[in-house]
Amino acid sequence: MILSIKNISLYYGKAMALDNVSIEIEDGSVVTMIGANGAGKSTVLRALSGLVKINSGEIWFSGKRIDGTSPTNIVKMGIVHVPEGRRLFPALSVMSNLELGASLRKDKAGIKKDMNEIFEHFPRLLERRNQSAGTLSGGEQQMVAIARGLMAKPKLLLLDEPSLGLSPIMVDELVPIIKNINQTGVSVLLVEQNIGLALRVATKGYALQVGKVVMQGDIELFKSSDIVKRAYLGD
Repeated sequence: MILSIKNISLYYGKAMALDNVSIEIEDGSVVTMIGANGAGKSTVLRALSGLVKINSGEIWFSGKRIDGTSPTNIVKMGIVHVPEGRRLFPALSVMSNLELGASLRKDKAGIKKDMNEIFEHFPRLLERRNQSAGTLSGGEQQMVAIARGLMAKPKLLLLDEPSLGLSPIMVDELVPIIKNINQTGVSVLLVEQNIGLALRVATKGYALQVGKVVMQGDIELFKSSDIVKRAYLGD
């Protein structure tokens, strides 16, 4: 088990954002969290990244308890967060944004190797490597955001709403991108409101409502669930 979130609760002021949430991710798997806006999905990712402190519970990664650890050390341990909205440096080139993803690494040969592999996976970024990130299309910017995360050499990649604002064609392109990342040995925790995308790439799922896990299990259970169909697929 690469990640074990044990009964975490978190408050913003007096408002409860997470209520006794438990999530497990096996090494080498793709797990999705689904739910409406305000369900607590992004808060789980921020807690994992050390950006917010949990009020109770425990977070374990690769056999070590990490709640209370600084965001920098969490990245060094191998948890990398690709945030909602991409958060690129728009005035910098694609290449500079990717290099910033590797800023905590010291292995120059490894960085060069990974950069070459990024450009193999994302040939459009090779073509646009000297272009300002802010001038790219939404889909290309999302590629840069994911590639920048990969340059940090993650063991666990946290993807927060990668399909947000993308065309249906570009959403389809995310499916092989996420699967290819996983096939390189990187575990993935995918937060998505686009349930169609989530069901196509994940092997296990969790559904959150107002800070609570209301459903969990194999992704086939989600595909056949009347609750999921009514709440998220409009059936």
